[in-house]
Formats: sequence, C-alpha cells, structure tokens
Amino acid sequence: MVRTVLVLGGTGEARALAAELTGVRVVSSLAGRVSAPRLPVGEVRIGGFGGVDGLVEYLRAEHVSAVVDATHPFAAGITANAVAACRVAGVPLLVLRRPGWPAEEGWTWVDSLEEAAAAVGERRAFITTGRQGLGAFSSGVARTVDPPDPPVPGVEVLLDRGPYTVDSELELLRAHDIEVLVTKDSGGPMTAAKLEAAKTLGIPVIVVRRPPLPDGVEVVGTVAAAVEWVSRGSGGA
Repeated sequence: MVRTVLVLGGTGEARALAAELTGVRVVSSLAGRVSAPRLPVGEVRIGGFGGVDGLVEYLRAEHVSAVVDATHPFAAGITANAVAACRVAGVPLLVLRRPGWPAEEGWTWVDSLEEAAAAVGERRAFITTGRQGLGAFSSGVARTVDPPDPPVPGVEVLLDRGPYTVDSELELLRAHDIEVLVTKDSGGPMTAAKLEAAKTLGIPVIVVRRPPLPDGVEVVGTVAAAVEWVSRGSGGA
C-alpha cells in the first residue's frame, strides 16, 4: 500500500517538499486565506479541516501515515491543531520551519503586533506583517498579497507578492518616506531584501518574535531534512 503524506502548506518550503517527495502519495493542504495561492505539484486540498476533530477524521479516512507541517512560522493555530490531531490519531508529525533571520544590531524585538504598533510611535512605518492583525496599526504603509477585510483606516495598502529585490525595496522605502520597518521573523530569502534595504538606509527595524512551538514536536529546518524523514519511513508502513 502506498503511504499517504499530508503536507500542511502554503509556503515555498511546502511546495518544494511536495515536488521532492517520491514513492508516496502527497496531499498538500492550503488554508485558503490567499485568493490566488501558488499551488504545489500533485494533489491539493484547500480549506480548513474543522478543528482538531475534523483533522483526526481526515487522517483516518485518508489513511494518512505521516504529516509534515510546513506552514508559515506564525500559523500557530494550525500547528497546534496538527500536533493535537496527530497525537489522537497516532500519526507521526514533523514540523518543517525555515530558520529565523539572524538578528542585527539595533533591531527592536516585540512579542505581538500591538507591541509593534506601540513601538512605531509617530514614525512613518512600512508594515510587512500580512493583512491579518493589520488593525493593530492606525497609520503607515502596509504591503499585503490581498487587501485587508475590513479595510484599515489610516493605513495605505500596497498589493504585491514577493520575492523582492534590494533595489526595488530601496526605491519603495525612499518613495514613501519610511522611517521604520515592521516585520515578523518569517525568515527565508523571499522577503529578506527589505531588511538589507533598511540597513542600507539606516532605517530601524521592529521584529515580531515567532510564537513558540508546542512541546515535544520534532522540528527540521530544511526541505532536504524533511524528505529524509519521510524517506526513512517515519510515516509508518
């Protein structure tokens, strides 16, 4: 019987993993929060499972033998549900998380978007934390893939999707007279150009820390390590 691996995705790592896995049935699950997501190769499902109970039911119905949580580092709710469901269903779980960005001198670290907004003060901010939680801010320029719903009064929204270049980020920061950059510690190269641009211009950076992972989960930082985990039969027979 061919093993079924469920990849909780939406990230570049998830797409790369789906492309790299061979000899197994791969089902990539996307939350459906982006209107036109980049789809991985192979079988794809879009939408939530209905909480822990719904995910347990899916794992059993589809005879899933392993789950790789390759969601965004800030998708804490999805990760928590995956951990709980896999424990109930007895399915091995691996968390694939790209490393965070190396801290730079002068960065201000906070634990929430509300703290980030408070740290901005009266400065003109470039907000790159996504549309969810954008309501914590009352002014500034935000870049999102889809428009926030509802709109956020006082915040100018730029609709765009990475990857970005340092040159384009320099142009943006200058054109909008940005005085501080706000970002989540997402990690990875896809949106790192803004950090280099801010450093070049001497613009301070406010970084929202990642939520902690649940206790007892196995974590790897690369697609290659996740492929090796699946290949060595961590998903069972």
